[in-house]
Amino acid sequence: MAKNFKDLSEREVLALAITLEEEDGRIYGDFAEGLREQYPATAEIFEEMRAEESLHRQMLIDQFRHRFGEHIPLIRREDVKGFVARRPLWLVRPLGINAVRKQAQVMETETRRFYESAIPLMGDASTRKLLGDLAEIERQHYATAGTLGEKYLTADVQKEEVEAARRLFVLQIVQPGLAGLMDGSVSTLAPVFAAAFATKNSWDAFLVGMAASIGAGISMGFAEALSDDGSMTGRGHPWVRGAVCGAMTTIGGVGHTLPFMIRSFHVAMMVAVFVVAIELGVISYVRHRYMGSPWLTAAIQVVIGGVLVFATGILIGSS
Repeated sequence: MAKNFKDLSEREVLALAITLEEEDGRIYGDFAEGLREQYPATAEIFEEMRAEESLHRQMLIDQFRHRFGEHIPLIRREDVKGFVARRPLWLVRPLGINAVRKQAQVMETETRRFYESAIPLMGDASTRKLLGDLAEIERQHYATAGTLGEKYLTADVQKEEVEAARRLFVLQIVQPGLAGLMDGSVSTLAPVFAAAFATKNSWDAFLVGMAASIGAGISMGFAEALSDDGSMTGRGHPWVRGAVCGAMTTIGGVGHTLPFMIRSFHVAMMVAVFVVAIELGVISYVRHRYMGSPWLTAAIQVVIGGVLVFATGILIGSS
């Protein structure tokens, strides 16, 4: 059962402080390891922060030995009420640089508050001074991080890290989303417009379009999620990719299906064709913006594919 912080003895408070510094140092080390490949400069920042936490831990151990002897009891943050639960962000691969920096800020703030709360519990002047010094160090940690940033994060390095983050975004979000959007927008054209021209009934076309869109979204989502686990390719968590791909597939199909809720068949057809043109334009823009395809080439490729599928649906539906 967790204890209240105010009920801890001085011995227990020092033991808890040692555990906290050790935990934070290991987390910073994990951050450095996880960032080293994509963000080497930022990894160096966290490596220095790890070394600093190790120094704090040794200072606390020396103080504990001086006052209470060699045996340090095991007291962890989860054994004491009032600590903020930490998500195991350091286990995620690849690590997101902004998420890591925010997590580090939370850790520094919490540790500073711990020291400030622990000082009144201490009867020994030298221990109060040590905790006060550590609280001040944690308070200045933002400034320390800024100094490290000036040392390592030059304009060129920051540019490289931004580009690395962009590559990860394209790899993990844009690519599966674009694949889904293309599949939903293009492949569902044939069944929707075939049903529309075969029945001349807007509602029937709407039902076929919804079934095709949702079915395609489920299929594409599972296909993307099961394609690889991301451990070797760096494409991120498979179920995140699957969710993005599946959702965009469904959205791509639903876009030109919704106009068939209009009762008038001819009006619904005109609106649906207009929506298809917008969808193909969006796909062309995304390919140009994120995949580096020349605008004209991307547009021609997408339009040709869309027109062929569109014509297939009309021919089959009209036969």
